[in-house]
Amino acid sequence: MPSDALVHVVDDDLPVRQALAFLLASDGLAVRVHESAGAYLAAVAEPGGCIVTDVRMPEIDGIEFLRRLRQRGPMPPVIVMTGHADVPLAVEAMRAGAVDFIEKPFDDDVLLASVRSALALAERSTHLAAEGDAVRTRLGTLSERERQVLDGLVAGKANKVIGLDLGISPRTVEIYRANVMSKMQAGSLSELVRMALVTGRPPGG
Repeated sequence: MPSDALVHVVDDDLPVRQALAFLLASDGLAVRVHESAGAYLAAVAEPGGCIVTDVRMPEIDGIEFLRRLRQRGPMPPVIVMTGHADVPLAVEAMRAGAVDFIEKPFDDDVLLASVRSALALAERSTHLAAEGDAVRTRLGTLSERERQVLDGLVAGKANKVIGLDLGISPRTVEIYRANVMSKMQAGSLSELVRMALVTGRPPGG
């Protein structure tokens, strides 16, 4: 668990905010509290860590909060707290993008386990995003012909087939392939394919 993992608690009930903040801080987590979804949206420009929020709040409820988070771009993992009678709302929240829901009253360990899981998910997403940015930068250094060879490789085509498609010899394809591997900093074909998938580059696209 990264030491700078941040948990945002979004709840209109002050005692609940205080109790959750104390629980999370006691577990060694950094916590920031917000009295409403609107307060979070106004204060937090760059999403990070995870969010613990109630499904029932005035003005912007938990479902609408999730929708607005999705509209803003990449969404942090969100854990929704619900009352027993709110399970249908919790299911709706999951459909809107929540990663988990917890029924009140809940055991402290249940909440902490859910938060740890959400933070681990956020960390993986951050790493993937950072990796994607780095790979896209390297993609930008490829020539048009190198990109064409890359697309052929990602599509699973042999050098001879790529050469026929592009009107060049298999030996020339090998040279371009070596250049692509070097520029992309890929140690193997499988790693090159994974990089292409990280950037969302479709096979043969």
